[in-house]
Amino acid sequence: MKILMLGWELPPHNSGGLGVACYQLCKSLANSGCDIEFILPYDANHDIDFMTVTPAHPQGVEEIIKSGIAYDSYKYIYSDGTEQWVDIFGQQLAYEKSVDCMVDRMEFDVIHAHDWLTFRAAIRAKAKSNKPMILHIHSLEHDRAGGQLGNPLVHEIEYIAMMMADRIIAVSNHTKKAIMREYDIPADKIDVVHNSIDPNMLEPLDGENAYQYIEKMKQHGYKVVVNVGRLTIQKGLMNLLLATKEVVAREPKTLLLIVGTGEQYYELIETAASLGISKNVIFTGFLRGKQWRDVFAISDLFVMPSVSEPFGLTPLEAVGYGTPSLISRQSGVSEVLANCLKVDFWDVDRMANDIVAVVRSPALRDELHRNAYQEYQKLSWNNAAQQLIQRYSEYTNGVPI
Repeated sequence: MKILMLGWELPPHNSGGLGVACYQLCKSLANSGCDIEFILPYDANHDIDFMTVTPAHPQGVEEIIKSGIAYDSYKYIYSDGTEQWVDIFGQQLAYEKSVDCMVDRMEFDVIHAHDWLTFRAAIRAKAKSNKPMILHIHSLEHDRAGGQLGNPLVHEIEYIAMMMADRIIAVSNHTKKAIMREYDIPADKIDVVHNSIDPNMLEPLDGENAYQYIEKMKQHGYKVVVNVGRLTIQKGLMNLLLATKEVVAREPKTLLLIVGTGEQYYELIETAASLGISKNVIFTGFLRGKQWRDVFAISDLFVMPSVSEPFGLTPLEAVGYGTPSLISRQSGVSEVLANCLKVDFWDVDRMANDIVAVVRSPALRDELHRNAYQEYQKLSWNNAAQQLIQRYSEYTNGVPI
């Protein structure tokens, strides 16, 4: 079974969970016998041997370099040595045109496209090949805009693509309901395939923790709360800061580590200052590798207060590195992770109370993590892969949906 997979990122050149989910899902699909060609909008070494990774280069372009850690801009290097910077919409158009040219020389049974940045290219591939198009929704513009309409162009791309899709995959029931509500898509056109995690794929902790200064503070009685993710309105970090103000008033020896970057970076720093909690809030910036792993290991509680989170892999990663979680009920991961604290994103008082409870009780922290880790050890991407293979087979065997 040959799959044309259209995606926007893969580790280690990813800005968030989308690349991680695509990587782990494709690995499980490949282990089950799928032949995958994954088309990316940039050129990089991913050290992947279980599928073919191909950059979509416009004509005359020798190399595409992704700039920054988010979906912002790309540098084109042409064969004559000239360079050009392209914004995200220009890059999406170039990707669409390149995939359109590449489809003519490819053999595949199904088109599988991840999120709006690849949807126009998927529509082109479907029109040319007459192959079924499956859209995988990891996040909607409604989510990224914090429950608002967001960018109307992105909204239109999502709407048209979902109307034209043969099948839609949602990463949670939360996301399925949002698709039905925002785009009036019938329920029977949407399958829920939860994201997961492969415990064997998390790189283990090694040696001393990178945050020795925080370890020293913990020796003096400090507790550490962490959030890891993009600093955007979707992630609900303003409410986390408001909750932290209440936590610090009751437990002054509490530190909040905010890991990541995004358009709210400076706004959040100013808000922490205006709330009088700057000395308790540490902004680390974007982290990878050992520093990223160690920030979980040194923390007493991971908090994900997202306004609307289609899934959210980070709480599962936190459990893998020894930290229990407090997550918003407005998240997909809350559907699969039972042993964690859950709160509505807007309930600042409840959020503060739950954080204080864990900060004050090491026994509660340890019990939460112990039970969550038992769940974590049973998780695997294999179930998600098998659900998708069943859908693929219905097309390749000529069985109508």
